[in-house]
Amino acid sequence: MRTVELPQESDTLEFGRRLGAALRAGDLLLLDGPLGAGKTVLTRGIAAGMGVTGRITSPTFVIARVHRPDGDGPALVHVDAYRLGGLDEIDDLDLDTDLTDAAVVVEWGEGLADQLSDTHLMVRLRRREDDVRELTLEPHGEGWTERLGELTG
Repeated sequence: MRTVELPQESDTLEFGRRLGAALRAGDLLLLDGPLGAGKTVLTRGIAAGMGVTGRITSPTFVIARVHRPDGDGPALVHVDAYRLGGLDEIDDLDLDTDLTDAAVVVEWGEGLADQLSDTHLMVRLRRREDDVRELTLEPHGEGWTERLGELTG
């Protein structure tokens, strides 16, 4: 487990860019944190790192959005699981199929989407009283520990 301080929104975007550049098809990221913690800002950075252009917004009302990169590389599937009622609704999204050719980022996915893969990265975001975000990375399964070492130095 690693924790990173992100004092400015630009730091959250930049960390997301580095994380996005390291993602590959089959990667599953679960984002956890209260409203305003920076989950969608981080996802904007991840998208930029994956070569996705265009507007990245929270998929709260549409549940899931697919973003294609400009050029080669996996697509980004951005999911908001907040309004989902359980495993059946996650299953209806067919995210396990998306994991074959996309990187999947699920906001509010703990306890639901983590069952899609034994290998995933849990990203916890907290906003302190001084407005600094703390990002904690919890690797699950093979490969993430080594990849995180490259990201966080």
